[in-house]
Amino acid sequence: MAVRQRAIQAEDKQERRDAILDAAEGVLLNAPDRVASVAEVAVHAGLAKGTVYLYFPSKEELLLAVHERRIDCFFRDLIALVEAGPRVDFDAVYALTRAHLVDPPLVLPLAARCFGLMTHSIPPAAALAFKQRMAARLERAGAGVERHFPLSAATPSLGRGAVLLRRSYALILGLWQMSAAAGGAAAGTDPELPPVFAWGYPVELEDALRALWAGMIGAASTAGSTAGVSP
Repeated sequence: MAVRQRAIQAEDKQERRDAILDAAEGVLLNAPDRVASVAEVAVHAGLAKGTVYLYFPSKEELLLAVHERRIDCFFRDLIALVEAGPRVDFDAVYALTRAHLVDPPLVLPLAARCFGLMTHSIPPAAALAFKQRMAARLERAGAGVERHFPLSAATPSLGRGAVLLRRSYALILGLWQMSAAAGGAAAGTDPELPPVFAWGYPVELEDALRALWAGMIGAASTAGSTAGVSP
């Protein structure tokens, strides 16, 4: 693939950055069990390796940027949903969660990897900047969630919607890490696995999220419809 020249205009730089992230995603999808090198990503993007380093100082920060782009897509759609006029129910939120976070094969493995990278390999300033951007997304989306779901007074009074979303994400990632899916095996396929661990991730996740949302939403809103967590 031909190596392209350095971008100069702001829109060209964004296009170049997106091309690098697209290439990194492609490499990760082709080899999910290992960390792609910057050289591999550069080849797939049709760029010199030094150009990739102009945008991402390390492969760890490149991986974090791939992860953040996926998360940003989820929050953009969630914010659009909860800031729209019609009433929103749990099923609509869960459908977005499945589409953006659960079903794509790259998102949760990369999220788990990035948590470790932020502890050991990402410069503290870059990790803090990522967390600040995530906090802004959580706060805006959480405020929208509060418009549609009257949260229980037992939930912290400030940022209750953000707390609900933060706990939901912890469930999404934590259950995935515990599941057979994280080990590459389908539920029930390993005869040596104790039955208590032989469960299907998406089903277990939906049940757990419904229980979390029902527990944090006011009793009046869940009465008569706890299973659907409907306002």
